[in-house]
Amino acid sequence: AADDGVMPQTVEAINHARAAEVPILVAVNKIDKSDANTERVKQELGNHGLAPEDWGGDTIVVPVSAKSKEGIPQLLDMILLQADVLELRANAGRLAKGTIIEARLDRGRGPVATVLVQEGTLKVGDAFVCGTQYGRIRAMVDDKGRRIEVAGPATPVEILGLGGVPEAGDIFVAVQDDQKARQVAEHRRGKQREAEMAKTAKVSLDELYQQIQTGAVRELKVVLKADVQGSVEALSEALRRLSTDDVRLAVLHGSVGGITESDVLLASASNAIIIGFNVRPEPKAAGLAEREGVDIRLYTVIYEAVNDVRDALEGLLEPTFHEKVLGRAEVRQVFAVSGIGQVAGCAVTDGKIVRGAKARLLRDHVVVHDGRITSLKRFKEDAREVASGYECGLSLESFQDVKAGDVVEAYEVEQVARRLGPSASKGQPAASA
Repeated sequence: AADDGVMPQTVEAINHARAAEVPILVAVNKIDKSDANTERVKQELGNHGLAPEDWGGDTIVVPVSAKSKEGIPQLLDMILLQADVLELRANAGRLAKGTIIEARLDRGRGPVATVLVQEGTLKVGDAFVCGTQYGRIRAMVDDKGRRIEVAGPATPVEILGLGGVPEAGDIFVAVQDDQKARQVAEHRRGKQREAEMAKTAKVSLDELYQQIQTGAVRELKVVLKADVQGSVEALSEALRRLSTDDVRLAVLHGSVGGITESDVLLASASNAIIIGFNVRPEPKAAGLAEREGVDIRLYTVIYEAVNDVRDALEGLLEPTFHEKVLGRAEVRQVFAVSGIGQVAGCAVTDGKIVRGAKARLLRDHVVVHDGRITSLKRFKEDAREVASGYECGLSLESFQDVKAGDVVEAYEVEQVARRLGPSASKGQPAASA
């Protein structure tokens, strides 16, 4: 930005571009602001080895304003010029090949992926394979939301027709027919399954120190899930700093969202632990983790997670509490009651809901509130507990933002026997469903 100059994230982007050995073209934004100073930006770029062309260097620097659109045509011209100089060409007459930019599961449309076509031409009806998923293009949508039939090189499109959700970064390849796509995908799945079959003794924070001492563990692997990307990055960096000469700490996977069966399978196959920050495991994932012996740790404060892992590496971790889920209820409707406030009409789907019990409110498996159940009614009568299969009305302590579709998870914390030396850590093992 012309008013801020070269920031730490700018330096990081420069380093990534150099590591990838790709050309760098700099767009200096916000030149419409009164305190904009493009010359200062150029000087700071020069300090990082990027000499602008008007200073006799070889780095293209284009001043632009995203707000007023000033300089945008010049920026596009410079991108085209750079492509011509580098002789970047793509063969549009072959089957399409590209990269998955992002993918998600849409409730109405099923698996949806954004693909950047890099070679060839992609057409509706083409069979394709990407990673371990395959399918046939049912529909394509361009960046303006319009349905299109054909997408050439350098075109980003959203595609429908996947059999599952691929990973971002997977290579997308169009093939001759469905049979070929299925064969390639099944071969890749087989290879993935073989890797997962290599079972080893599961590592947990509780026994980590003993396993390090006996030489059974030289690397602590972590699968990290959090509520926002910033937390993922902060925790990943903090945990990696804990590596020692005796044991290295590696974050295998970090992403946003609740802990899923896929995360548990990855941890099981890799002999890793799972750390969740402000998220919860899905019920099926919690059951799978218990069967597979995968250690799931849940936190709401970053330094507690870091301290627990550090204490485990030093042999000091002492979990003294175990969390047990009593039951789960899905919010079907929300009512406003005079003198009480918000009352959630719920259907108990698992276990039982107990009045006065500790409870979390989960929205898309992310914790949005943690407190107690202050009132519980069955029809108009007060109830001490409501079992699975029945409906109830409940209120949560100091919380008035319940929405239909939320899940109320009642739980209790039990004290367990000490297994290691004294510790001040507060992390809790994941609740068993």
